[in-house]
Amino acid sequence: MSQNWSSKETKSQNQPVAAGQKRTRNDEGNKVTVVLGAQWGDEGKGKVVDLLATEADIICRCQGGNNAGHTVVVDGKEYDFHLLPSGIINTKGISLIGNGVVIHLPGLFEEGDKNEKKGLKGWEKRLIVSDRAHLVFDFHQVVDGLQETERQAQEGKNIGTTKKGIGPAYSSKASRIGLRVCDLLGDFNDFSTRFKNLIHHYQSMYPSLKVDVDDQLKKLKDFAERLRPMVRDGVYYMYEALHGPPKKILVEGANAALLDIDFGTYPFVTSSNCTVGGVCTGLGIPPVNIGDVFGVSKAYTTRVGIGAFPTEQLNAVGELLQTRGHEVGVTTGRKRRCGWLDLVILKYAHMINGFTAVALTKLDILDVLDEIKVGVAYKLNGKRIPHFPANMDILHKVEVEYETFPGWKTDTSAARKWNDLPAKAQNYIRFIENHIGVPIKWVGVGKSRECMIQMF
Repeated sequence: MSQNWSSKETKSQNQPVAAGQKRTRNDEGNKVTVVLGAQWGDEGKGKVVDLLATEADIICRCQGGNNAGHTVVVDGKEYDFHLLPSGIINTKGISLIGNGVVIHLPGLFEEGDKNEKKGLKGWEKRLIVSDRAHLVFDFHQVVDGLQETERQAQEGKNIGTTKKGIGPAYSSKASRIGLRVCDLLGDFNDFSTRFKNLIHHYQSMYPSLKVDVDDQLKKLKDFAERLRPMVRDGVYYMYEALHGPPKKILVEGANAALLDIDFGTYPFVTSSNCTVGGVCTGLGIPPVNIGDVFGVSKAYTTRVGIGAFPTEQLNAVGELLQTRGHEVGVTTGRKRRCGWLDLVILKYAHMINGFTAVALTKLDILDVLDEIKVGVAYKLNGKRIPHFPANMDILHKVEVEYETFPGWKTDTSAARKWNDLPAKAQNYIRFIENHIGVPIKWVGVGKSRECMIQMF
């Protein structure tokens, strides 16, 4: 399926700007196309990335770690990606793990080897890893679990992390005691000393933390040699890509807007910026090189773990959505909570990210419902509130105002173009577009890339 790439993409200009001459937008180089989650994750970003990646020259990850989980189905084979960009399937493109990603090396190579057995060939030769990316160590993952246990004991609730060590790794980064890929590939004696100091830092907080230092260092030294051929200066690589010959560059966001450390439902969020700003800081590119930003949303809403969820359905509807949608986390294996589509959330995500268009996935899951509700506004004490609340106590108290639509009661899984969809399904889609003020570019009615209906 041929994809319409960024409408803002311009031909790169290699000539420098003369003194006194004003730089124009056409001098700013290639644009990147960005795919971001517009809810609480698990929206089907991997499928949209897979569609666009078939024609991409470079596919990038810019934040998060192996707490992300993207499933891509190609030719009947199902691939699960956590650290690798979903676009690694494209044998003609280069995949880049940017500086904003935190990398667990055992997880990276285990993931690559697992997918290689499914048919993913030559992935190491087309993967670039930024030398500025921070490392997640096994003890970070242990600490993640200890922190969750501590929160449960002290507060009676936890955050619901994936226990992949992402939070502790970003904490090490922010505390300026973390270790990066460039450190691992540098003087190994110096790396070893800093590694031991980092362990001591966490053992002072968690005396029960046990680490076999010699064993870990031996494994890391082996990983370093396997990783070395892939490592590049990510900032310079992206600069050359943006200002060289025309290229199609795709950025795959992990997690989603409502899990963003600044803009999500804090504290039940991830530890990175998974909105559009994270693209610039996670790859080292200027905002002027951001082209189209595509948001991805399910035709209903899901969430893994605890935290406010205004449109959640703790009833037969929620159970039906969970069962029909096979709503189980790719990374955690936990059942996802399910509810009606929340357009307050989508409008909020659009405010932050400025979506060019939206992909609406899993429309087919709604096929059997007699009626379908859509959350259009929040009320507090009987009055509409015009914004998405920052305070989670308030978000727990809001009353959702719904619009109700008749179900189409028709199997849409075989639809491949707009006119194949029943009129009631088309009305549902058009209502979403009009309410959030963003066009819907794709509609998903199944797992594979062939099941994505392109609208324009």
